[in-house]
Amino acid sequence: MGLHVKKGDTVEVITGDDSGVRGKILSVDPVRQRVVIEGVNRVHKHVRPSRRNPQGGRLLVERPIHISNVLPISPKTNRPSRVKFVIGENEQKERTATDGSVIDVIRRSKR
Repeated sequence: MGLHVKKGDTVEVITGDDSGVRGKILSVDPVRQRVVIEGVNRVHKHVRPSRRNPQGGRLLVERPIHISNVLPISPKTNRPSRVKFVIGENEQKERTATDGSVIDVIRRSKR
């Protein structure tokens, strides 16, 4: 079964400290059910001086949050919406918002 979000989707965080914030998904970890969202759940990471970062110091990085805490934005209403999977025309599986608008078509990978 597919996940209700994927990399590149614009989503809104519905719970937690960053609730109501919208952002783009940077990465998805389907095994641990976590997503990293641009500008959400930013924490300071302390780094030692190295060749890559000669000064060291503190960097702001995005940390993953659970996938159940986000909802994709419906293209029709521009509001967060739950997702259902529907077999549309041409026998293709579609990710559809509950208001009926098609978010995208899921293509099968070649095996």
